[in-house]
Amino acid sequence: MKIPKSTVQKYLTKWATLENYVLQESSLKKLFGTTYPENNNLDDVLIKVCSLNDFYSTNIFSPFMVAKHIVSLNIDKRLQNNDLKLVNDIAKVEVVKGKTKNFYSFSTKYCSHHKPTIYPIYDSYVEKLLMHFKKTDNFAQFQKQDLKDYPKYQQILLQFREFYQLQTFNLKEIDKYLWQGGKKHFPEKYYRLAGQSTQFPAGICVILNS
Repeated sequence: MKIPKSTVQKYLTKWATLENYVLQESSLKKLFGTTYPENNNLDDVLIKVCSLNDFYSTNIFSPFMVAKHIVSLNIDKRLQNNDLKLVNDIAKVEVVKGKTKNFYSFSTKYCSHHKPTIYPIYDSYVEKLLMHFKKTDNFAQFQKQDLKDYPKYQQILLQFREFYQLQTFNLKEIDKYLWQGGKKHFPEKYYRLAGQSTQFPAGICVILNS
């Protein structure tokens, strides 16, 4: 199956018309890139954590603990060096003594808003669409759990881009395409009704390529 470049471009054009997402991204870009670009001050990091949590509904029930964890990791040099393992390190937060939560999707967003073309965002819609294309085209060899190992996740997206000959798009643009496609064709309501079935709605191959 082929994904025409025009299809990806159509989704990117549609993204630009979604005023709430565009303004949200613009404000976060200013927050992360201009106002508070570093991550060594708890006040600054807490503002960024709370903003992401609010805009994306990432279900961070203890933003203070997450912000404190990020500051403790001294992440700025690692971000500068494009350290992909940083995402999984940020994700695992000890929220209470002896209990660790994995805020993986949030962590991808936090790093992505520092370097959007290096750190593509993971979320459930992207996961569903990647698993669909793996099932239909076998574009790469991976298991579902590999999507939550960030270096593997980025590599899977690079393989996706190469397999479908979409190298003219950066990873942020690929991410926007996958997220919109997943949100449109794999809504949460469908998955609740299907009981997380691995079967996909009839006709999706045609829809996603038109």
